[in-house]
Amino acid sequence: MAQTSRHRANRLYYGDNLDILRDPRKIADGSVDLCYIDPPFNSKRNYNQIYNNIGKEDRAQAQAFTDTWTWDDLAIAGYDEILSNARGRLPTRLVDLIKGLTPVLGKGSLLAYLVSMGLRVTEIHRALKSTGSFYLHCDPTASHYIKLVLDAVFVAQGGECQNEIVWCYSHGGKSKTHFGRKHDVILLYTKSGAHTFNGDEVRIEMRSGTKSFGGKLETDEDGRVYRLVYGTKNAKGGTRYYKYYLDEGKIPEDWWTDINSIQATSAERLGYPTQKPEALLERIIRASTNEGDTVLDAYCGCGTTVAVAQRLNRAWTGIDITYQSISLVLRRLEHTFGPKILSDIVTDGIPRDMDSAVALAHKRDDRLRKEFEKWAVLTYTNNRAVINDRKGADAGIDGVAFFKTGKDDNAKIVFQVKSGGVKRGDIATLRGDMEREGAAMACLITLEEPSGPMRSEAKAANQYKHEDMGRSYDKISIVTVREIIEERKRLEIPMSLEVLAAARRASDVEQHRLL
Repeated sequence: MAQTSRHRANRLYYGDNLDILRDPRKIADGSVDLCYIDPPFNSKRNYNQIYNNIGKEDRAQAQAFTDTWTWDDLAIAGYDEILSNARGRLPTRLVDLIKGLTPVLGKGSLLAYLVSMGLRVTEIHRALKSTGSFYLHCDPTASHYIKLVLDAVFVAQGGECQNEIVWCYSHGGKSKTHFGRKHDVILLYTKSGAHTFNGDEVRIEMRSGTKSFGGKLETDEDGRVYRLVYGTKNAKGGTRYYKYYLDEGKIPEDWWTDINSIQATSAERLGYPTQKPEALLERIIRASTNEGDTVLDAYCGCGTTVAVAQRLNRAWTGIDITYQSISLVLRRLEHTFGPKILSDIVTDGIPRDMDSAVALAHKRDDRLRKEFEKWAVLTYTNNRAVINDRKGADAGIDGVAFFKTGKDDNAKIVFQVKSGGVKRGDIATLRGDMEREGAAMACLITLEEPSGPMRSEAKAANQYKHEDMGRSYDKISIVTVREIIEERKRLEIPMSLEVLAAARRASDVEQHRLL
């Protein structure tokens, strides 16, 4: 098991990455060796996180994020900030670029995407060491515009564009109207020419053969096979040639075909819609960092970057704006490295007291819809629940978990979260939702203290007898946020659904077409 870096604690931030990147107390100037980001693409899709459940329900969906950029108040504020550049913290070429693109693109989703990236890439540049590297993962629909943004931030300040890496994969749907769109673009920029690059750490097999790969195969006096490749004429008129020994392998070119995307049956699969394979991040981290270096992922999603950094003994910082992602990262690390790792991680932005819980409940930000409900359900269930974002008749249910009722069977418990205005009638409504959903139990999590009549109404629903546990539980329970925070109250029933283990076998055809 990889150990936490000796240089600094690993950190996981819950919140808007722009706010966190701009705070030097959290991300200090020149403190990062490698930053990799895989932000939502401007692809006009809604992605869903898939969980493959056992028992009465085969599959539930929970919205992971909405990958649709719009020209809204947030985009307008970012645009105005770039054009005014009031504090002079933005590169002038970025200001000129966004100003110049406005009449070309119009004030719409693509410009909103570029504004968001420009603001964040500026802060990432500040955070990188002079030897640092930055990888931005995107798709071909906007990579040419993103490259302009990176040129305006990095190259304009002495940095260099090192590579445009084309990551090719093969699985997913096929089209009859165009060539299959089966690659992503990974742009590699460095803060200076004196950057870390460990080519020998990422060598791949050099295949033999002459027809496809060129060059004549020879054997030296030690019996080692090499390919003799002839190049251009040298200054004296002779032909320059190169020896490539097959047993030494080669540094990968800038087109990667040897790492496929996550397959539906992969043991890695977590059900996160844009999950990238660990092999991809391992190549990036090995190439651009050394042991003990610091890796930053400002859109950490399901935590592939931080999990690989942990395994390779790099320090890491992850940031995400959704609590579902924070929950999934913590659960993934616990599952991979054991429970002790959680005590070695500094978390920030997660409610730790009633004031911060109230602040999250009352936060007005369209990007943070239902974040309070997600935090409450996932925290109370130790990250074992599935968040419900489905529309329709079950909109009153904020989460679902499954608990063991026998060797091969389980039952469902549903959760509802209230941030205010709770009353006795809410219990009757929850009871109806429980029965409609075919759940054995229900739980109301409330920010306000429940009244006596509410508790009486909940008790009137009687109890569920758990044969395996040899005890009974209230069919309807009430848990307060105060109990969750101050008393660390958690769901005690043994779970049959481990979200990570169950999710990785998800096989919804439409979903892995979207990957």
